Amino acid sequence: MAELYVKPGNKERGWNDPPQFSYGLQTQAGGPKRTPLTKRVAAPQDGPPRVPTSETSPGSPPVGPPPPSSKPPRLQTVGSCPASRVEPVGLPVIQSEALIEDVLRPLEQALEDCRGHTKRQVCDDISRRLVLLQEQWAGGKLSASVKKRMVLLVQELSSHHWDAADDIHRSLMVDHVTEVSQWMVGVKRLIAEKKSLSSVEEVNEGKSAAAVENQTIPGFHQVP
Repeated sequence: MAELYVKPGNKERGWNDPPQFSYGLQTQAGGPKRTPLTKRVAAPQDGPPRVPTSETSPGSPPVGPPPPSSKPPRLQTVGSCPASRVEPVGLPVIQSEALIEDVLRPLEQALEDCRGHTKRQVCDDISRRLVLLQEQWAGGKLSASVKKRMVLLVQELSSHHWDAADDIHRSLMVDHVTEVSQWMVGVKRLIAEKKSLSSVEEVNEGKSAAAVENQTIPGFHQVP
């Protein structure tokens, strides 16, 4: 059996030299197989061995996005809408609409104030324009925006805010020229005539106040 374990032909070996095993012996006896170098060996882990996800307990939470639910999405009922978005139903719209009397009455009063100080032809033309305004307003040919701006224009006119009234007139001519072009010319002329009349009245009042003040000064005599 020694020839199977020791290579022949080396007779000069010492008695204490280790035996040289034969390569043929290893192949014949099917010695211990070496681990192939192409196989990857897993690195050792410090913690407990990793358990596959399929073998985890039912109580552990799943990793990744939750599976889609088979139940249909819940629809929000009408009663659960916030109270701030619920619009009142049944409220009349006429209560916020401007009235033609609130616009025509101050304009006609301003026209009467200008009579006697303004040419008759100019006053008659303004009066015809106001009639057109009344007809279009009553016939529903004017939008809500035009009506609201006319209310503001009349308020500024009554307060002697001439520049503000003229600004509203210009905005109407730019934004709603097709609605107001037939009668807005008369309103513009009325603003100008009322402004001129107010300036004359202020001058006359200033002169009257100065005359009264001069009469109250002792020893002052007005030259005739």
